[in-house]
Amino acid sequence: MYDVGVNELLIYMDVCCLNRPFDNQAQYRIRIESEAVLTILSFCQKGEWTLAASDPIEFELSKLNDIDKLKKIRELYSIAENRLIVTEQVRERSKELQVYGVKFLDSLHLALAEIHRQDVLLTTDDNFIAAAKRYKATIPVINPIVWLMEV
Repeated sequence: MYDVGVNELLIYMDVCCLNRPFDNQAQYRIRIESEAVLTILSFCQKGEWTLAASDPIEFELSKLNDIDKLKKIRELYSIAENRLIVTEQVRERSKELQVYGVKFLDSLHLALAEIHRQDVLLTTDDNFIAAAKRYKATIPVINPIVWLMEV
């Protein structure tokens, strides 16, 4: 599925993914998604893959009320090397995506990832994944567990 070298993988993780390691780990799904997210981030930290940052991610993080959780997420997220910019093209693409039922912030994440040619958008949000499938997104919008098994 991925015809690029390991060092060339560009990864966009939404806030659901960044939150996952700090969610309540009582459910099995949450625990294995957490492990997948941390594994992917470790590859990014080693410089083998590249994690993207964006203003929509920063905006969502700013809405978190749990200061301790926010501090931990920011520490993980600090390894992001590429900053994706919201341009007019991204805004227009976001509007198109919303017509297909993609929520506003999700549409910004997907538009950023598409326009800035990321290899994958990782999310633990099943509704976002379903909406992206209906839309037939130009990049994979996928759960980190499933993606990690494919790479």
